[in-house]
Amino acid sequence: MESRLGTAGPYRATRLWNEVTKYFRAGMPLRKHRQRFRKHGNCFSAVEAVDWLHELLRNNRNFGPEVTRQQTVQLLRKFLKNHVIEDIKGRWGSENLDDNNNLFRFPSTSPVKTLQRRSLLKENTENIPKEEGSLFKLPHFSRRTPKKHELLHTLENIENTKSEIMEEDKENLHRKKISQEDIEEIWRNIILIHLQTILGLPSLEEVLHSAQVIPQYVMYNMTNTSKHGVVVLHNKSEDLPHWVLSAMKCLAYWPRSNDMSQPTYIGFERDVFRTVADYFLNLPEPLLTFEYYELFVNILDLLRPHLERVAIEALQICCLLLPPPNRRKLQLLMRMISRISQNVDMPRLHDAMGTRSLMIQTFSRCVLCCAEEVDLDELLATRLVSFLMDHQQDIFNVPTYLQVAVQDHIESLKTAQFQYPGEEISAILPTYSYCKRITPQEFDEQKVSTSQAAVAELLENIIRDKSLSLKDKKKKLKRFQKEYPLIYQNRFPTTESEAILFENKPTIKQPMLSLKKPKFRSIRYY
Repeated sequence: MESRLGTAGPYRATRLWNEVTKYFRAGMPLRKHRQRFRKHGNCFSAVEAVDWLHELLRNNRNFGPEVTRQQTVQLLRKFLKNHVIEDIKGRWGSENLDDNNNLFRFPSTSPVKTLQRRSLLKENTENIPKEEGSLFKLPHFSRRTPKKHELLHTLENIENTKSEIMEEDKENLHRKKISQEDIEEIWRNIILIHLQTILGLPSLEEVLHSAQVIPQYVMYNMTNTSKHGVVVLHNKSEDLPHWVLSAMKCLAYWPRSNDMSQPTYIGFERDVFRTVADYFLNLPEPLLTFEYYELFVNILDLLRPHLERVAIEALQICCLLLPPPNRRKLQLLMRMISRISQNVDMPRLHDAMGTRSLMIQTFSRCVLCCAEEVDLDELLATRLVSFLMDHQQDIFNVPTYLQVAVQDHIESLKTAQFQYPGEEISAILPTYSYCKRITPQEFDEQKVSTSQAAVAELLENIIRDKSLSLKDKKKKLKRFQKEYPLIYQNRFPTTESEAILFENKPTIKQPMLSLKKPKFRSIRYY
């Protein structure tokens, strides 16, 4: 036993020390902390380190569930003494670490300890484990499991072992191939994290479930595009019918369409527009689908001038979630109505309504609506379609930063598998900075406040909409007053303030009989 602890034991424990420190550095979550009115990034508290490392040791067969929390603290003290970690001021070398909220970080230098040469262990080769892989494996471990107290004792005193560095035999390392399921899970996590950050929500549970993020749709929508950035469908039966595509192209490039000849009768363009509108209005569900209704409605809060770029980025991600046929139809529709509304050569398509208003009013219901009839569906949909039409080129651009984020994480997984062969490396993402925790009451108050602000802005949009006739504006305001009486009352506290909007100034009626005053002349002239 003395020989095993004196030679093979230190060698094995040194390797185990190196594996533990590498695993600790790779897996310990880092985030921002506030201490003494200062923020510190990429660090952790002592109690967080104890929690994480204690759980790791308890689930490892080389240590087992008998490891106590105090033993974990002692191991962390050895980490601090050997510069595996340092406090936020860069101090190390002591064992001044307790189970508290003091902050620590990882140094830039490697914490790997030196190993004894194998030539020094020839006389004890029978005591060295045969496997050459990692000693710190989850869930596969070395065949020989030393006693827990002996191994911990060796770890606590391993800093006394000094020798030269020995290269690991990398030819015998076996890297687990990253599966397609791992890649899809990475895509799902990347999408959820970015979307939650953009929307500024503490949770996506109320608007989007993880099962609703289908990685196959996202990857297809990002990689199968034409030179114009439009999704290309392999299954042509899911595409728009040829006659619809021809009609849309005719309107989009009016009057220079190469697909159709010039019209031979007055009103031809109106008939073509009606053909396209009938097709989209008869689809079984809106292009944004019933499933994602809540998600897109929440984005309406971002449709403000100072949040325009944020809204575009949010819609970029959300439109990637759509089934490829839906994304293609939506993109082609937005391109068409955007071109039509900007085409000064396009004849009037409606006698009483402008071209832009006609586009929005006609196609809003086939883009966004709820499975259950909601009174304000039309108002919400028109606002969203208006934004989609104005920014369709940016919204349907493929966000390359998502591809970069996924590729970076895949590379980090490959690196981790190379360093820790045989271990089960999870495809989950690294820990990101957390938002400040708030109480449920504060969250409810903020949620109500944000929703009321969005609805109030919707009211202002109705008031400022010059394309609406006086009759239509009164109709929409009456519907709004029915749905949100308090917000309406705050905007129009008196009937006079409401009358000013419609310029209902009282007019003085002229009398039916007008009597002229007689002219009197001085009698001195007679």
